[in-house]
Parts: sequence; structure tokens; C-alpha cells
Amino acid sequence: MLRVRVESAKGLPKKKIGSPDPITSIVFKDEKKKTKAINNEVNPVWNETLEFDLKGSPLDSSSTIDVIVKDYETIGKDKYVLYQYLCLIRVRIIEARQLPGNNIKPVVKVNVCGQTHRTRIKRGNNPFYDEIFFYNVHMLPSELFDEHISIRVSGCLDVGYIYDEPAHAIMRKWLLLNDPDDASMGAKGYLKVSLFIVGTGDEPPVENRERREDQDDIESNLLLPAGVTLRWVTLTLKVFRAEDIPQMDDAFSQTVKEVFGGEGDRKNLVDPFMEVQFAGKKLRTKIIEKNANPEWNQLLNLQVKFPSVCERLKLIVFDWDRLTRNDVVGTTYLDLTKIASSGGEVEGDTTFVMGFLGKTGESEVGFLPAFGPCYINLYGSPREFTGLPDPYDDLNYGKGEGVAYRGRVLVELSTKLDEKVDKNVDNIPNDDILVAQKYQRRRKYCLCAVFHSATMLQETGEPMQFEVSIGNYGNKLDTTCKPLASTTQYSCAVFDGNQYYYLPWANTKPVVVLTSFWEDISHRLGAVNILLYIVERLQSNITSLKTAMLAKVPETRLAEIWLKLINQIIEDLSRYDKMPDLEGMQNLTLLDIQIKKLRDSTIVAIREAARYMLENATDVKTTLSDIEDWLERLNQLAEEPQNSMPDVIVWMLRGEKRVAYARIPANKVLYSTYSEQACGQFCGKTQTILMQYPMDKNQGLKVPVQIRVNMWLGLSAHEKKFNSFAEGTFSVFAEMYENQAQVFGKWGTTGLVGRHKFSDVTGKLKLKQEYFLPPSGWEWDKEWFVDPEKGLLTEADAGHFEFTDEVYQNETRFPGGEWKPAAEPYTDVNGEKAPSLAEIECPRGWKWQDDWTVDINRAVDEKGWEYGVTIPPNDKPCSWVSAEKMYHVHRRKRMIRPRKKVADAGAAKRDQGDPEGWEYSSLIGWKFHRKERSSDTFRRRRWRRRMAPADRLGASAIFKLEGAVGIDEDAKDSKTDASKMFGANTPTVSCSFDRSYMYHLRVYIYQARSLLAMDKDSFSDPYAHVSFLHMSKTTEIIKSTLNPTWDQTLIFQNLEIYGEPQALAHNPPSIILEFFDSDQVGKDESLGRSMFLPMVKLNPSTAVSPKLLWYPITKKGKDAGEVLLAAEIILKDKGSETELPIIPPKRGENLYMVPQGIRPVVQLTAIEILAWGLRNMKTYQLTPVNSPSLVVECGGEIVQSAVIRNIKKNPNFPGSVLFLKVLLPKEEMYTPPIVLKVIDHRPFGRKPVVGQCTIDSLEEYRCDPYMTQADVPLGRALSHPGEGSPFHSEHFDLQFAYSMSAAIGKMVSPAAQLEKDTIDWWSKFHASLGEHEKCGPYLKKGYDTLKVSFHNMCELENMPEFQGLTDFCNTFKLQRGKNEDDDDDPAVVGEFKGSFRVYPLSDDPNVPAPPRQFRELPDSGPQECVVRIYIIRGLDLQPKDNNGLCDPYIKISLGKKTIEDRDHYCPNTLNPVFGRMFELSCFLPQDKDLKISIYDYDLLSRDEKVGETMIDLENRFLSRFGSYCGVPQTYCVSGVNQWRDQHKPSQILHSVARLKGLSPPVIADNGTTLSFSGREYSLSEFGKFNSIRHKALPMGLEPQTHRSAGSGPTHCTTGKVQMWVDVFPKSLGLPGPPFDISPRKAKKHYLRVVIWNTTDVTLDETSVTGERMSDIYVKGWMTGMEEDKQKTDVHYRSLDGDGNFNWRFVFGFDYLPAEQLCLVSKKEHFWSLDKTEFRIPPKLIIQIWDNDKFSLDDYLGNVELDLLDLIPPAKTSEKCRLEMLENKRGGFPHKNKEATSLFSQKSVKGWWPCVIEQDGKKVLAGKVEMTLEVVNETECDEKPAGKGRDEPNMNPKLDPPKRPETSFFWFTNPCKTMKFIVWRRFKWIFIGLIILILVLLFFGILLYSIPNYISMKIVKP
Repeated sequence: MLRVRVESAKGLPKKKIGSPDPITSIVFKDEKKKTKAINNEVNPVWNETLEFDLKGSPLDSSSTIDVIVKDYETIGKDKYVLYQYLCLIRVRIIEARQLPGNNIKPVVKVNVCGQTHRTRIKRGNNPFYDEIFFYNVHMLPSELFDEHISIRVSGCLDVGYIYDEPAHAIMRKWLLLNDPDDASMGAKGYLKVSLFIVGTGDEPPVENRERREDQDDIESNLLLPAGVTLRWVTLTLKVFRAEDIPQMDDAFSQTVKEVFGGEGDRKNLVDPFMEVQFAGKKLRTKIIEKNANPEWNQLLNLQVKFPSVCERLKLIVFDWDRLTRNDVVGTTYLDLTKIASSGGEVEGDTTFVMGFLGKTGESEVGFLPAFGPCYINLYGSPREFTGLPDPYDDLNYGKGEGVAYRGRVLVELSTKLDEKVDKNVDNIPNDDILVAQKYQRRRKYCLCAVFHSATMLQETGEPMQFEVSIGNYGNKLDTTCKPLASTTQYSCAVFDGNQYYYLPWANTKPVVVLTSFWEDISHRLGAVNILLYIVERLQSNITSLKTAMLAKVPETRLAEIWLKLINQIIEDLSRYDKMPDLEGMQNLTLLDIQIKKLRDSTIVAIREAARYMLENATDVKTTLSDIEDWLERLNQLAEEPQNSMPDVIVWMLRGEKRVAYARIPANKVLYSTYSEQACGQFCGKTQTILMQYPMDKNQGLKVPVQIRVNMWLGLSAHEKKFNSFAEGTFSVFAEMYENQAQVFGKWGTTGLVGRHKFSDVTGKLKLKQEYFLPPSGWEWDKEWFVDPEKGLLTEADAGHFEFTDEVYQNETRFPGGEWKPAAEPYTDVNGEKAPSLAEIECPRGWKWQDDWTVDINRAVDEKGWEYGVTIPPNDKPCSWVSAEKMYHVHRRKRMIRPRKKVADAGAAKRDQGDPEGWEYSSLIGWKFHRKERSSDTFRRRRWRRRMAPADRLGASAIFKLEGAVGIDEDAKDSKTDASKMFGANTPTVSCSFDRSYMYHLRVYIYQARSLLAMDKDSFSDPYAHVSFLHMSKTTEIIKSTLNPTWDQTLIFQNLEIYGEPQALAHNPPSIILEFFDSDQVGKDESLGRSMFLPMVKLNPSTAVSPKLLWYPITKKGKDAGEVLLAAEIILKDKGSETELPIIPPKRGENLYMVPQGIRPVVQLTAIEILAWGLRNMKTYQLTPVNSPSLVVECGGEIVQSAVIRNIKKNPNFPGSVLFLKVLLPKEEMYTPPIVLKVIDHRPFGRKPVVGQCTIDSLEEYRCDPYMTQADVPLGRALSHPGEGSPFHSEHFDLQFAYSMSAAIGKMVSPAAQLEKDTIDWWSKFHASLGEHEKCGPYLKKGYDTLKVSFHNMCELENMPEFQGLTDFCNTFKLQRGKNEDDDDDPAVVGEFKGSFRVYPLSDDPNVPAPPRQFRELPDSGPQECVVRIYIIRGLDLQPKDNNGLCDPYIKISLGKKTIEDRDHYCPNTLNPVFGRMFELSCFLPQDKDLKISIYDYDLLSRDEKVGETMIDLENRFLSRFGSYCGVPQTYCVSGVNQWRDQHKPSQILHSVARLKGLSPPVIADNGTTLSFSGREYSLSEFGKFNSIRHKALPMGLEPQTHRSAGSGPTHCTTGKVQMWVDVFPKSLGLPGPPFDISPRKAKKHYLRVVIWNTTDVTLDETSVTGERMSDIYVKGWMTGMEEDKQKTDVHYRSLDGDGNFNWRFVFGFDYLPAEQLCLVSKKEHFWSLDKTEFRIPPKLIIQIWDNDKFSLDDYLGNVELDLLDLIPPAKTSEKCRLEMLENKRGGFPHKNKEATSLFSQKSVKGWWPCVIEQDGKKVLAGKVEMTLEVVNETECDEKPAGKGRDEPNMNPKLDPPKRPETSFFWFTNPCKTMKFIVWRRFKWIFIGLIILILVLLFFGILLYSIPNYISMKIVKP
């Protein structure tokens, strides 16, 4: 049971009116189930589960589901809203380097198509991520390639750029990071990424992971060509003006103006502005309102880093709308790869890269992006404006090919280097505007198109006409240009008698004439045409060379074709080694000059390469790739970016509706005076064009019309040159129609309702003869005359050979009354009056086949009546039923009478119609006939008047037809819509041919192959319609085949073609074959289309016969098979039949075979079929296949195998070999395929076909029956060893090595037991991968290695040396069902195991038959086997968890046995190392499919499948390469190379001798010599034994690709698993012991870092006393173990940058010595269930910090040390300099040989510099003295050491540092603060203050005591 949960959808597109009613359909294996509809919702939520019954069949790699969202409609079909297109984008972020900043925590954000992911946060300037992001994108490729991948801060990459890279991937490249907001800054670092785009069915490429990626040279591995310098450039786009912008707004306001007498301006109803997009940046011009020809004159400056990985500049012209969203007028692109060059193309580098060559950006052939000034044309939907939604609006967005010209924009692009602009949008200086004026000079061009035929019409109805336009000129419905004769006359289609309709132009071909005005760019288009001429000839010669190779022509003939090719390319390139001269061209641009240099240089380079090849080439086939490379380079040169001339667009109109279109580049029909080759490929030549529907969803499945048109476009100055190209006689007429109506039996003008007496052909425009005026330069040649238009007079039987006339007999009654004849008893199907049965006569040239009969094969009663009710105001019923009711008042019955055309041509002469030229109709419309009928009420006739040029002769005079030929003055004054008036009275031009030629065409259609299956039985019933001009024929229907052999000649008699035979011979019309599948019920389905040119023979007696060739059949642009055919068209000599080729033999009525001389030459051939068995047959019609047999068909012969009685017990056929004798062509290219059909024998004689397979090529099965010996599977042969084998000596088994590649003593050395402890299986594995540093001493011991198919990443089945393991039998997929909905293949329903041998037989019956090829075959019965599956590791699995990882485990299924290894899941990894071995038993071939699945472990929810792979064990078991068990290089009895095969080498050698038909080997000299195949070998000459080695599969590994299943991306690769499988038959005994492949375990190591001292540390602070100082401490951790950060104590108050610590860091880590990586296990989040394992290089980060108590600590500097590549320390601090880090900065390779690994050196002591970034530069921030020591767990126990100075403080013992007394923390040491801060700094101040105080005290005391003293002296003197 398959359950599909449909939950919800978001962001569904809205309808034009309202929201959709979404409903989801799930399609699985032709079974469709739907959800309910959600009304009026763009974000619906369904939450429904749809179940599909798998009917017991497991899902395989071909299982798909289609998800379709439609808008539910109550009435009518649901409309598509969304169809799943799934693409997988994989972005791998590996690492970054040189990121700016200090102590940063970088994170990478990736945005793809609106989905954003971010990496984990890392620390440091060189973070290592290695994370993968997956993006499932549901977008069309055209939309996806315009999206960007944004990687912050690196800018954008075009998705299309990545898809164009090889394998759609960018592999491990460096992206330059920059700041997008500051264009002047340089690189901001580098990011290493891998980018993949994987579409449905794509295989992702393999990433080759280098061992030491940290030694990458970034500059040489950037995402750019080597040596290219990245520079900032400014792309300056000057937008001058636009013209011819179509109307985009509603004309309501203009209509209001006109109603009130104002003047409306409808042509300017548009408000245009232009937007430019590049690399995610957008700039816009200003908006100019109400102007269809705006002049912006603005500069748009885009600053980008160049060369850029974005290649296209997108230009979009919008119509600004005030209230609604802006409408897109048109979209175009400037491809930078076409307007710039690096010059690499000339030197043979086909990769078009861009770069700058020097400061100026110029070189000899390289140049910067430049463009214009030049117009760029816009294409999109038709120009006609309607208020309704535009169904072709997507074309205006550039999605698909535009069908109409929508204006043009004049722009100029220039590139400036290293220049910063102030404004992104600015005005263009006036001087530049004046300079651009000269590039707008116009010249007059003339275009003439002669329509020779319009055939293969399939939809008839209204008359048709063709319109030709170039730009706006000639657009019938556009009023901006004056009227031109741009449309053909209306014509009605005629049946061609078989399948299609055509327009009966006969000898009068309609002509269209246009004059237009464009810039003269002949110097550009002439060069393009010359290159296209060279390319066309080269392409033709390459096709001839490939055809000759396919046909296996003799070497001499092949050499002749090759010499012709080389000589012709040399001749062409020598003749045109210089392109047309550019001197004197006024509109010359810089790009013109640069492109001319590039073209000239490339032509010279290719010519010289061709000459060198001519002189030195020895093998034709090896030169083909170089020649195709020349073709590709010439095609690139032929692209002209500055093509301002619009394409010529041809429209087919049915009535007034545009139906189909064709775009023809103007250069292809342009005339040039430079040379004949400079003219366009179809200039003046008739070309065949298959028109197409606009936005055809069926992609050309149905052809609307095939036209043959002759076009000539040239300057008006060269118009006389047209005379030499013109065929026939040109005539110009003015025409009008006289209209009359019948009223009361009389014809007149009174009954004309809505028509005028004289009008145009449509009847809408009133005309008068007297007001007609000829155009300027023309004059009337004759008077008006009546000339009926035969092209519009089409009878219903035109073109038919058999026809049925019909008349309806009518009766009426009152309800319940009796039936009576109606008022009009006979009518047509529409109820219009018709003549009675008696009045209808048989036309001339016809005869009745039967009488009138009642048609009862309809929904009628038994008498043919059908009944209806009239509902007023209608007087006739609108619907009919077959059962009579009482209320029915009207009934009718259909009377029919068949007639047949008479073969006699004379009797077939048709009535010419009314002698007065009237044509009649029963209604006013398009259906007219020649002869008047009684029911006619309207008639008209055409009046014409011939015009002639007044002053010139020749066909070129028609180019003077400009403007209308006159109009009624009353009509001028009327308010008639100009769009209806335009074109109605323009002159009609035609080309008449005086003579026609009769031709005879024969189409030889022999067979087809590989057609699509369109029926449920896996086959089709193909037939082909073959169309040539106005005739077509149909082949017979071949039932139930995809490879039909028609062997039929279709003869087209009496082909009447106008024009000279020589012109037809040079340019013959194409023959088109449309293939269909015939269905009894329903419409025949298309199988595809093929087109080819016939061989023209103007002389019937020419003996040359056409050669049958294979031509491709295409359907919707894809290959749909091939058809083998040829054709010849023969000019008949005046109707003579005598010289025509003999009529081919018939094999039925009107079925002619392909004649001898053209049909392939056949030879009797034997086909031996080894029908081994059937596998995995699925049920048919709900019933299992039980008793199948095989039917083999080839070349009309059939052979059937015996029936398998019970496919479950033994799926092999009882008789394995079938034999078939068949006549096959001698040439391989004509060989028919082999068709295999599997028939199931069911009860009651039912034998349905339950599967089929087609084998297209028999070449690989051809053999020489006398040279080939049967190869028996080695494994099967060993099951029956020969009797009397001499190899029974165990002694010999120990000595004789099967491959003789090493000495015996080494094999059994006793040291093997000692090595067991140091060498394991993983040593052997890594040694085989070339990872020598992981394998230890394994290679030094000289042991064997595995053959690992890892580097080419393919399974054994895909390795060419093992022939896909299909040497015994191949596996062919059996298919059933039909190709639907563009599926690549029908459903695979089983497999056929078998093979073929094809060899010639002699025609002489007396010659003995060759020996049979399949002679000695193994037993086909079941065999029990032991299977060992070794799963090594998974690679690049798709994540299934929200964290971007998964928890994979293994699930193995074999037959009915399943092993689920859920307990051994690997948590949180995309590259799990499993190291698991599983052993199972099974029966082959029943249990041949080994399925290995990887599931994602989930604790709470159901485990999700990551992917699965299937291995066919039977193929491995049957293969003669011995792939059931790999053969080691040596025979060992123990160790990792122990022999595990069930047979000893001696037995294998004996079996090889028996299989090869050689004598058994003989051993002598005690087992030291061996005689084999006539030679003698000894053990001393091991190398010689290579000559007798049987090619056997060596012991090795293979990757298996896992594909998604279930809900994953359909058919997308979801990873790979590396593994191998052993298969041992139990009948041969027990196998050897299995290998132990358990993963290695990491060993505990400790890194001891002793921080001794620092010096020269930056003094970051200033103390309160003004001193510079730092409070230093050191912090350290190991990368990936940031949570184990450790830091020293603080050395306070370092005044000189010195710090003393004597501090020990101890970091414990798990280390894998073999891989030299640290294994880090930790939970990503606290809620994580499992720890995630990371393997990171061992790196130590040491940082110096300044301690702050009341603020954040200050970062001073750091040093990053790679323990595997350690920077040698300096012995003293003086020698420690910044230069020590120079070579290591940013991870660039360190070239110093002294760099060592700490793990080998164990302990290192010295000084290392620390750095800090200041102003973008690295400066020295200090030096640190450390001792680094690595110890393992044992050594740690033996020599313990504590962290810091904790116990055990030993190894070495760390004493407290002897810091100066000045080192203390001021807050905790007040005394020291006073002593060392206050006293030391201010002691003299203190002393001075004390002295000052003492002095002041002294004076104070003195002053205090002096008065007393004086007074005492006075008192007591």
C-alpha cells in the first residue's frame, strides 16, 4: 500500500478574476486519485490521505508520482494551476579563509529561491564548516536559471551559470567575499563551496576531497579562470529612447473625449519605463506618461565585481499603472559572454570566459563588455490591445519565443574599471545624446514575399490569408504605419484527396510587398551570413562523414570524404579570412571593431589548425571531435549581438483572427552587394516553413500550415537587383466587390443589411470606383472588369474522389397530431432551404454510386427520424432526440447518396459558373459557390482594375506600392474604426507563372525503429502521412509494433509545379512525414514528425538512385525514433511515361514495394538466442504471470521458446538456446531490431503479451563463429572441477600464488601475527585510496591493496573493464504500457536474462553450418548460496532532520529475508562510517535482487527512507570475471589478506585451463616450476605469470548509488554507499572467514600547553597615574572544543608588555592518528538526543587579553597553531617576528621544510608571535613563550600533570611566577598601591609638600612667636 498525504499548498497563482478553487490530483502508474476542491483559496489545506494498492509489487527506481494542482471547474475541464517540476540544488559550505575582524564569530547564510539556511556559528578568521544544504525547487528550468544563489556576503551567482558548468556543478571552488555596500573595498576573504543542480534523473558528480585541503592555493582555485584579476567595474547603461511601444492601457478616457468632440490619442496609451537587472541588483529609468516613443536619456550605473559569475543583463520595459500592478511590455537580455571576450577562443579554448587583460581592459582580441549605441528589439504577445486578459502575457516576460514585435530600445553599454560613481541613475549629457543621433539614421528597405504554396492545413472554416510584417510595418491591425500591401488575398482551403487541405493558388501566387525604414547594419549582417554559409557547408560535410562512419564505408572512401571536408573548410576560410570592411560605416561601434578582430583571428586560427590536421592526421575518427569544435566556435562567431533589424514575422489569419506565426531572422533573407555568400541563406530563394501556434503547449505536435515562400529584403537603393531574383510575372490590381440581395425574387441592393453596394472583400468598407486613385508612381493600365475570385469559390466536394450528398427531409405537426410535410420540406443540416431529392443532379465528372437512402447510423429511431421542439423565437428545434414524445412538433431524417469522381479527365470539366461573374450564397458570409441555387439570397462579384508603374520596368516596380489606392470621402469623414478600414483597399499583388512542369515523385519508405508505444499493449499500430506540396499519401498500417517495416513505395503522379526546374533542383521542397498510431476507438495519436529533401532528377534517364538513410523522428522537440527512407522527384518530359523508372513490384492492391537497387542487400544470417530466464515479472490485469514463454522476432522471422511451467519455482527457460535464420541487410545501418515479446499462457487459451523489449543494434552481438569460444561462468565451472586434477597438494596451495605478485615467504611470514595489532583492514582500505598517512606501515610491508572504484564513483556493472558483468547474459528491461504525458519510458514490468550471437551463413546448402556459440552452458536450476555484504561507509546522503543532518542506519532485503540494523545507527551525519558485515543465505536466481536501503533513525516518528540501491547477484554469480568473490593478489592463510574463496588458486587455474581448451598445468621440481600452455614458469619469475592470468575481478570495493523513494525527489540521487558483496555457492563447501571491518576507535590524547611568559604585549590601558600598562592573561582552546576554554591567572600591571605565568593548560581530545583528525562529540542543543560527531583538524588557538574588572576584557591578539603543521617557534623572543606567520596567514601553503607535526615531535618549546588586525592589516600584538606537548592516555597516567599549578604539579613542576613587585591588583593590596603607585609616582611631591609644610609651619610659628618675642624684648630688653 502506498499512502500519499496531501496536506496543503501555498501561494497558488490567482486567476485574472477571483481566486482559484484548487483540487490536487495524484497520478501513480496510470491510476489517478483526487482530493476535494477548496473554494476560493490560494493557500488551501486538504489534509487528505490517498491510498494506492501496490498489488504486492515493491517500489523500484522507476516508481514516480505526479502531483498536479488544478482549478476546479463545475462545467468544462479543470484548468492547470501547478504541475510538479522538481529540481534539487545542493550547496556545500566547506570553509572560509582570511575573514576580516578580530575575535569574530562568522556564520554563512545561503538563500536559494526564497529558502534560507545558515551554518553553525564558528570562531576565528578561518572557520571550517563542511555543511550541506538541500533545496527542493519546483520551477521550470527557464525560470530557475534566472534565479540567484545568494551567499552572504559573497554576492550572487546565476543558477543558469552553475547549470552550464560541466556536470551542472561547481566543485570545491573558492568564492571571493566582498562588501556589497562598499564597492571601493577589496576582498573580504574567501569561502570554499560546492554547488550542484540535480534535475530529475541526473547523477550528481563526485567530489574529490583532497587530503590536505588547508594547503589549497586560493588564488589558483577561485571561481574564475586562473590568472584573471578581480576588479571593481561600473557597467554604465545609457538608455536613450524607445519606439513603437504598443498600447497597454484601456482607451475608455479617449473614447469619452471622442464622444464629446475631442481628439483621442489611442496610440500613446502607454506609460513606459525600463528596469535593468543584474546579479540581484535593479535600477529603473523615470516614467514617461502617455508616450509610445519615450525619450528617457538616462544613465544607469551598475557596480559589480568583474569578471562576474552572472552572465546576462536583463532589460524589461514596463507600462506603469497607477492602481494595478505594472504590465510588462517586453523583456530582452544582453548576454555579456557575447559582447566581451578574453581572447581565449582564438587559442582553442572553447569555454567562453571573460576577463580583463591589463589595466585598459584591451588586448589584441580580448575586450571589455561594450554595446551600441544600438537598438534592441522586444518581442512578446501580439500588439493588439484588448481589455481582456492577454493569454500570451508570459511571452512578454521572456518565457518562450515572442510572436510579435513590441518595440525597440536604444541603449549603449560601456564598462569602466575601478571607478566609483556618485549616482546610480543620472541624466545623459547632451553631447552624448547628439553623438547617438548618427546611430539613428534610417534607410529605406524593401521586402517582397511570394507565397508559392500553403499546404498541410488541418483546420478549415473561414477563408485564410497571410500577413507579413517587419517591425510595425505591414501589421494589418496597427495604425501607426501607412497602409502597405502586406497581406495576401483571402482563400478557402481545398482537400488534397487524402489527409490535408491546401490553398488553391494554382499559377497565380499571392505577393506581399513592404517598405520599411531601419538602420543600415549590412556590415554586421553580411559578416554573419558569410559565417553561416561556412557553417552550413561544414555541417553538411560533418553529416556526410558521420553517415559514412555509420555505414562503415571502406577506409579509402572515408578518407575521400574527410579530405573533401578539410579542403573545403580551408578553401572557405581562406576566401573569407577577412570579414566585410568597416571603413566608412557611419554607425560603427566599438563592439563592431572588437568583434571583427575576434572573427578574423579565429578564422585564421581554425584555418591553420585545419592545415596542420591535413598534414599530420592519421585517423579520421579521432579528428571528428576537433572538427565539431571548429563548428561550435564558428557558430559562436556567427551570433551578432548588435542586430537592430527586427525579424520578419509571417502570420496566418483565419478571418480576422491570428492563428499561427513564423519568425524569420532578417539576415536570412537580406540581400548584400558584398558577395553572394554575404546574402542571406534564403535571399531570393524559396524556403519551406512550418508555422506554429503561439505558446503551443503541444510544442509543434500539430502543424497549422506549411508554407513555401520566397523572400527578398534589400535596401531601396538596390531594389533593381530584385529583378534577377524574381520569377514569373507580377501583376497589381485594385479590387472591390459589388453586392446584391434577393428580395421577392428580384436581385438588387435594397435587401443588403449591413453591406454596401460596393465594398471590400469583407463587406465592411464602402467603396466607389470613381474615388479610386493609384499610388504615387503608378497609373491605371485598363478599365474595371469583372474577375471572379476562384480561390474563394470552394465546393464541398473539392479535392475529394468520393463524396456523399445529404438532404434533410422535414415534417411537422401539432402536439399529438399527425405528421405532415413541413413548410420547407427539404433543408440542409442548419435548417436552410435545400432543393428536393429530384432536383439534385449529379455534377459533371461524377457518377452516382447508389440511390437516396436513409442514414440510420445516427441517434435516430428505426426509420431514421429524429425529433425536436421549437422554442420561440426560433422556428426550428435547437436539439434533437431519437425517441418520439407527444410534445414533439418537428422531426427530420437524413437522406444520403454517395457519388464518385470519374477517372476520365475530359468528363471532369467543371461548370465555369455564372457568365456574369456572380458568386452566390444562402447567407451573408464566406461560403460562396459558382452556380445559383434556389436557396440563395445573396450574391456578389469582384471588379478589378490593373495598375502599371509609370516610370520603371521590371518586378522591382512593386516596391513603389505605398499607401492605399483610394477611399470614399464619406468614409473618411465617418468615425469608422481605422483598424477595420486599414488594409482593405490596398492593392493586391500577384505573381503569375505562364508555364508549369509536371513531375513524378516516388517516396521509398522502408522501415522505422524505436517508435513510441501509444497502446496499452506496449505497442503501436503505426502508419505515416507523407505530404509533398499539395498532395499527400498514406502508408499501410502495421499492427502491434514499434519497429514497423513498410517496404512501400508511394507514387505521386502528375505533380504540377510552377517555376523553373533548375530552381527546384537547387532548392527542392521538403517531404514531411507525420506518423500516427491507428486506434479503432478515438482519434489517432501522433507518434512524431520527420522532414527530409528528395533527390531531384531533371533527366529521367539518369542512372543515379537515391540511397536509403535514417532520418530522425521528433515529437515535441524530443527524439521519437528514426525512419529509413529515400525519395526522388523526376521531371517528366512532356507527359511522357516511357523514361520513368519501372513500376516497383506489388504486394497488394496499390501497395508497391521498394525496388531493387534501393532496398538493402540482404544476406542469410544466423541468430542464436540464449534465453536464460525471466525475472521480476509484474502482474498483468491483476493476475500474476505464471507460465510465460518468449517470442523473438527479427526481419519477419519468429521463433518461440518453451514455456516456463512455474516461474516461482524456476524462472529459467527449460531450453535455453533458440536458433533463427533470417535475411538481414549486409550494412549494419539497415539492420532491423530484435523484438522480444513475453507471452503468458493462461486458461482458456488466452495468451496476452505481458512485456516487450526492442534491441535496436545487433552490432555488439555479431561474432565470427569459427573464432569465438564459449565462455562459461567461472563460478559455475568451478562447481564441476575436472576429474583427476593433479592439484591435491596442500604444500603447493601454500606456495603457488594465483597472480604471482609477491614472494611466498612474505605471504606466510610469522610477522603477520605481530602486525595484527598495528595493521587492520582499514589500513588496507586507506592504502588503496592513496591516503598513505592513514594506513600506517601497511604499504611499507608490501602488502596487497584493494581495487577501489571510488575515484570514478561507479558500480562494478558500470566499469568498462568488466563489460557490465553481462558477458554471460544481458539483462533487458521488459516494458508494458504507452508513452503518456511526456514520460521517457513506459512502465518496466520485468526483466529478460539472455544474450545473442549473430553471424552470417552461406547461401550454399552444401557448406556445413558453423559451430553453435552457446554450447557448454551451466545448469539452469536454482542454487543455494551464502551472501556476505560488507558496508563500509555512506557518502553525501541527503539530510532528513531539521538540523540538516540525518541518523542513518542500514536495512538489507534479499528475497524474503530482511535485516534491519537500527541499533547501530550513526547519529547526526551525512557521511556515516558503518563498518558492518551481514551474512545471508538465498537461492539464485529467485532471490537475485539484493536491496540495500538507508533509513533515517527517528525516536518518536516513523523512520524515513534516505535512499536505496539494487544489486543483481545473479549477474555477478554468472559472470566469467568471478565477481561473486574478489580474487586477492596473493594467497595468504591469515591476516587482512586472508584467502576467502572456496577454491584454492590451483583449482582456479585448472578450471581456467579447461574453459580455454588448454592442457592442464603440470607442476614439477617439488612445486617450484609449472608448465602451462606450452611454456614453463618458475617461482623466481613471478612477473611472467601475468601472461597466463585469467582476467578475474580483483578484490575490491565499489560505490552503490542510492536513489530516493517515497516522498523524496523522484529519481534524484540521494547519496552513495561504499561496499562490496561476496557470493559463495553452498555446494562448493564453506567459504573462508569474513573480514573484520569494524570502524576504528579514536584514542584519547592530551595536549599540555605550558604558558611561561609573554613579552612585547600591547599596552592597552593608561593608569590613573598616566602609565601605559596591561593586566595580561592568556586564554586558549582547541578548535571545536570551545566549551573547554582555559585561561591563566592575571599578570597585573605589566608596564613593559612582559607577563610571567608558569601556567599549564591541559586539553583532552579524542584523536584518530591514522586520519590525523580530532573526533569531537557533543550535543548541538540541550534538547538533542544524540551527540554529533565532528572530525576537525587539531588546532590550538591562543589569545592574549587585557583584564578589566568593571568592563569587558579587551582583546589584544591571538595565534592559531596547526598541530599537524606547526610553525617552528623562535628560540628567543628577539627572533620571534611577524614574518613567521606570513606563509601561514589565511591558510596558504607553508613552504618551510621545518614545519613539523607535534604528534611526531611530541614536545616543542619556544616563542610564537600573536597578531591583531588594525586598519585591514596584521600587526604584532605580542609574543608568547609556550611548551606544547602531546601525550596519549598511557603516557598521561605515567606522567601526570595538573591544570594550572594544581596538583599533581609535575612533568614539569611549575613554580609560581616571579613577577615584579609592581604586579598586583590595586583593590586588594592598598599598601602596595601606596608604595608602588602613589609613593613611586609622587614621592618628590610628597617630600616637597612635607618640606613646604615644615617651612610653612616654621614661618607660622615664627610669625606667631615674633610679636611675643618683640614684646618681651621691649619689656625686658
